[in-house]
Amino acid sequence: MASSATAHTAVRRPLDTARPLDALRCDIGGPEPLTRVVSDHLRRLGATVRDGAPGCVTLGGGGFAPLTARTAWGAAGSGIEDEATAQAVTGVMAVHGRRHGAPRGLAVDYLATATGVLTVQGLLAGLVGHARGGPPARMRTTTADRAGLLTVSQYLAAAGADEPEAVEPAPGGPPFTSADGVLFELETLDPGAWAAFWRALEAPADAIRAGWRPFQFRYATACAPFPAELHEVTRRHSWARIRQAAALSGAEVCRLRTLAERAGEDDVADPWSLRTLGPGRPATAAADTADRPLAGLTVLEAGRRIQAPLAAHLLGLLGARVIRIEPPGGDPLRGMPPACDGISARWLALNRGKEAVEIDIKAPGDRRRLRELVAEADVFLHNWAPGKAAELELDAEHLTTVNPSLVYAYTGGWADRIDDAPMGTDFMVQARTGVGEAVHPAGEPPAPSLMTLLDVLGGLHGTEAVLAGLLLRERTGHGVRVDSSLLGAADTLLAPDLPRAAAGVDPRRPAGFRHPLRTSDGWIAPSDTSAPAAVAYDVTGLCTEDALDRLRSHGLTVTAVTTDLSALHHDPRLSGQIGRDAHGAPAVPDPWSLA
Repeated sequence: MASSATAHTAVRRPLDTARPLDALRCDIGGPEPLTRVVSDHLRRLGATVRDGAPGCVTLGGGGFAPLTARTAWGAAGSGIEDEATAQAVTGVMAVHGRRHGAPRGLAVDYLATATGVLTVQGLLAGLVGHARGGPPARMRTTTADRAGLLTVSQYLAAAGADEPEAVEPAPGGPPFTSADGVLFELETLDPGAWAAFWRALEAPADAIRAGWRPFQFRYATACAPFPAELHEVTRRHSWARIRQAAALSGAEVCRLRTLAERAGEDDVADPWSLRTLGPGRPATAAADTADRPLAGLTVLEAGRRIQAPLAAHLLGLLGARVIRIEPPGGDPLRGMPPACDGISARWLALNRGKEAVEIDIKAPGDRRRLRELVAEADVFLHNWAPGKAAELELDAEHLTTVNPSLVYAYTGGWADRIDDAPMGTDFMVQARTGVGEAVHPAGEPPAPSLMTLLDVLGGLHGTEAVLAGLLLRERTGHGVRVDSSLLGAADTLLAPDLPRAAAGVDPRRPAGFRHPLRTSDGWIAPSDTSAPAAVAYDVTGLCTEDALDRLRSHGLTVTAVTTDLSALHHDPRLSGQIGRDAHGAPAVPDPWSLA
């Protein structure tokens, strides 16, 4: 489990200054949107970063052999050349646009950000494998199109399921507006609190009943077509009255903050934290291949929904054995429609290939069983509610008494960085941090995307933090606690926008930014640089193929927008094939390809 002093020649770092990449140097080159996060995160982890060859990231020093990664938008000749075309091809525009009834691009560089985090993951995984005595790592290539497929994997899985969605996707969703013009997000996981909130505002009973199911499933469908009467109800009440109704009912509301407000409170903190614990015990287990640098390591995951399960899923793709801790009777989300072979297609997208153990963490006997599992594990990862682990004596200081070498990982909402923060769920964090403003261009009202942007990006940060923790464990011989959060994911995504907002410059993209063009039978998306010229052409009377030919003949870069996710299975523009798992559910390719 813990590091072996003789497995490699990497330099051990003193604990008072230890960061996992201390004494390492990185030469980095490539398109700035793809390398921005790579450069920033490697610096934060301790590396010295310099300009390097275009498209390549080379990391070495500190006793490690040089390790090279490559990052790109997509395969050569695919037409995926920037953020806009990557969003168009991979279905991101289609999913984000569901609430609007037509494809829309995210006005932030979401796939470039995700690609950067995945690139850092590949580098850290290679270093962990080498530190454990494995062979030199092969070059990993990370492309924005594969990052996009990972982002939409749950929606793609649902599109390929054996049955239809529980709620028919249709336009609509939050935020709501008060009588005094306050835009706000509403959150509750309890149908009783939902009903009590709306009753306090005197909403019609039939609208309350009809609204719950689409509201409950909006995380799954990326839209919430609940009755228009609910929007009308909030417009009749002041913000003060709405907050009172939320307090009385147990639901939570959050006013949509601006990017300028977020910039004013930004503490410029790292998106994750790492803290060494007590000294561990040495072991000699080594990675078996460069392709699976985490082989021989065990990850215990006690996660629900997306953030922690996705983090563990990626660790599994890198070779770790992943064991899920599920409540008695199993994870209830296994039955969430739509299903493939009787199992939720969405659940399979994040949990296929994992083992499972049923444990009631509230029962003393089962907690002892959990501690026994922890004693033989390398990583314990969870996303329980704040304070729950400490209450059950399952926090880092408790579990490292049975396993001093443990990497204890928590993926949460707010990382205790914001006072009076609301519930730490995706849409509430989008609302509170200004993401709801950033994802829409100027001239459009702010609205959190109903894609689970931060849950996915937060899961990627969770994997990155665990890998950094494993490397720090190897370099110091100590157990490590790592924390990541949805807030950290939001900060990474908004990093280009917040300095502009702080300087008083409007950080939002111009009106119409990343709006695809309608054709007679579909949609086409120009690249960001081609968009100003492309909008001058009327292609509404042309079929998609003819519209693409016309704009390309004028030297513009354009691509067809994927509107049917099931069509991705046979899309020749993608750099990796979408397959099927043992249950027949769609399975996206690994986000990294190996040279």
